[in-house]
Amino acid sequence: MAQDQSCDWCGQRLISIRAAALSAVLGMLWHAPCVAQESQKTEPPAASSYNSADEAALPALPANLGRLPQPPVAPPVNRHKPTLVHVTLECKSVTGLLADGVGYQYWTYNGTVPGPMIRVRQGDTVELTLHNATDSLVSHSIDSHGVLGPGGGGAVTQTPPGATSVFQFKAMKPGVFIYHCATPMIPYHLAHGMYGLMVVEPPGGWPKVDREFYVMQGDMYLNGDPTQSGVHEAAVDKMVKETPDFVVFNGSAGSLGKEHPLKAKVGETVRIFFGNAGPNDVSSFHVIGEIFDKVHPEGACETLSNVQSTLVPAGGATMVEFKTVIPGRYILVDHSLGRLQKGAVGFLDVEGEPNPQVFQSFKAGSVGSDGH
Repeated sequence: MAQDQSCDWCGQRLISIRAAALSAVLGMLWHAPCVAQESQKTEPPAASSYNSADEAALPALPANLGRLPQPPVAPPVNRHKPTLVHVTLECKSVTGLLADGVGYQYWTYNGTVPGPMIRVRQGDTVELTLHNATDSLVSHSIDSHGVLGPGGGGAVTQTPPGATSVFQFKAMKPGVFIYHCATPMIPYHLAHGMYGLMVVEPPGGWPKVDREFYVMQGDMYLNGDPTQSGVHEAAVDKMVKETPDFVVFNGSAGSLGKEHPLKAKVGETVRIFFGNAGPNDVSSFHVIGEIFDKVHPEGACETLSNVQSTLVPAGGATMVEFKTVIPGRYILVDHSLGRLQKGAVGFLDVEGEPNPQVFQSFKAGSVGSDGH
């Protein structure tokens, strides 16, 4: 028995050492000449304070706690010339419902997971203001994969609670890009929900479609028993081992479920901006019952046609388009289907007239199934 306890202690100690080493390396990364800031001295929470074996009582689930609101899709740019675009993001902690009976302490941009979609035109100059709320527990920052510059902005936006950082960049490359917090320990901030998409349209824009949707996947690691009622934090040991308790779309299990499905009509062309924040899992994005007419792999301008599923790496994004032909319920999944049981599922409800020339049922099965 003593030997088992020693092994457990050694395992936890190794995780803490690895986490501390990672934080130290990332801290040195941002301390490049001419970009060091006083805020970078802020230390991340001790890794040993947040682990799955924490037996401390969880904070009680607040009455009437709901899921976080869904961020809207930013409208198309519809401009023919570059301009100066002002973007303001606020980093703040928000308690929300992760699953039925399970609360979570989210760290967010503007109170949503994912954060707001930033949508600009190639050639635009973007002035980004990042404010960290006074009651935040730690420093925060932003690294956009669409920014050319140190840390994608992360090197100059390490912002302690109550402070504000401002930087400016030019949107040089078109595509669909992840942005996320870049404050050590970086994956710990992502596991709390600090991510979003930045869409950079080419000069001529993209073809007009009938519906656009904004969906991001994230894997989540809970301290304590993940089925226990209460408000959870992220668990460093599970995160390092890459063993998520939940894999979800838009911040929570059920965020795009039966009560809040995406909606379209037969004959409409649908575009989904899909990002995968990770911090660890690769996504095999698929819509059951549909074939993607166009896929922009990893958010590139070039397209693939007639694609069934598309791989989206952690820290990557894509844009898919398809025309709805048959009414019914279509299911968004990560086709690593074990994750369906961890929350990676969403619904697209399509209304309209049947089309028996394309699809019809002659005899329904006795047990209902949505496919797969």
